[in-house]
Amino acid sequence: MAVTDTSGGQAPPPPSDPPGGARLAATRRRAKAFGGVLLSLALTLLGLLLVTFVIGRVMPIDPVLKVVGERATPEQYEAARQAMGLDQPIIVQFVTYIGDVLRGNFGRSISTGHPVVEDLRRVFPATLELATLGTLIGVLVGVPLGVVAAARRGGWIDQIARVAALVGYSMPIFWLGLMGLLVFYGKLNWVGGPGRQDILYDGMVPTVTGMLLIDSLVAGDWGAFRDAFSHIILPAALLGYFSLAYISRMTRSFMLEQLSAEYITTARVKGLSERRVVWGHAFRNIAVPLTTVIALSFGGLLEGSVLTEIIFSWPGIGSYITKALLAGDMNAVLGGTIIVGVCFIGLNVLSDVLYRFLDPRAT
Repeated sequence: MAVTDTSGGQAPPPPSDPPGGARLAATRRRAKAFGGVLLSLALTLLGLLLVTFVIGRVMPIDPVLKVVGERATPEQYEAARQAMGLDQPIIVQFVTYIGDVLRGNFGRSISTGHPVVEDLRRVFPATLELATLGTLIGVLVGVPLGVVAAARRGGWIDQIARVAALVGYSMPIFWLGLMGLLVFYGKLNWVGGPGRQDILYDGMVPTVTGMLLIDSLVAGDWGAFRDAFSHIILPAALLGYFSLAYISRMTRSFMLEQLSAEYITTARVKGLSERRVVWGHAFRNIAVPLTTVIALSFGGLLEGSVLTEIIFSWPGIGSYITKALLAGDMNAVLGGTIIVGVCFIGLNVLSDVLYRFLDPRAT
């Protein structure tokens, strides 16, 4: 029965939101969240540039002297100093530094004589290839190991996972690398030696991505692919083991928290199989934090593979920065540091995007 007013007519319908109002509000929330991410990204990049700029100024290394040499006259020294902009106020130097970095100009490397950006374009794919394969090993082994260890808490798999994680955190990486070379290369000859490939294949694969495994597949050179794989598998397995230790430990911790929740008890009472309870319910709920863990692990391998690259003579960004630091080549050191920092920032942004995609409730 319709509600009528005092004059006997039908009452007007209650006011409602304008068409598309809810959609417009949701769009505004997304835009606000996107703007917050962009602002955070810009501030983080600015902080990274400020830190690297300060490091370049406080290091006890004279960049002008590195360029002109110790036998330069005072006139030559002052001319080089002015050409490098070091006679300008510090604020002007910082603004110029930001502009150069945004244009991809990191200066010229004293060690190689090439622009730093060209050196980084050459060495970074080697580190990216090594870290990616190591992360894949850590994820493919560490995640199932952590899930099973939590599902069978106190069992023999759980004990193995905990011991493996403990050893991974405790063993010095340089010792494991040297022992790996001694056993698997020196004694058993199962893998290739130091370096990315044998001298027979050096320069035979056209450079497309800079990653030998992919480039050799693109070229259809299976001999080069097998050689590159034999060289990368040992250092990648070493990095993968450390990634595995971290990922499996965090996966086990996340799963234990979920398996003790009330909704898991309810699912078991309903008669669901243990496999469905563990993988279909508990594991789905740890996907969001686990994504962040994997992203941080990948970033850690990108910047933390210095010792591995040195032990295996791997021509990546870690060994490049180390050699540049020993030579006092600050342009190369700061350029490499910025690239690694940008990778970390990018991985954090990517994990935040995946967080929002995996959990639509996040705003």
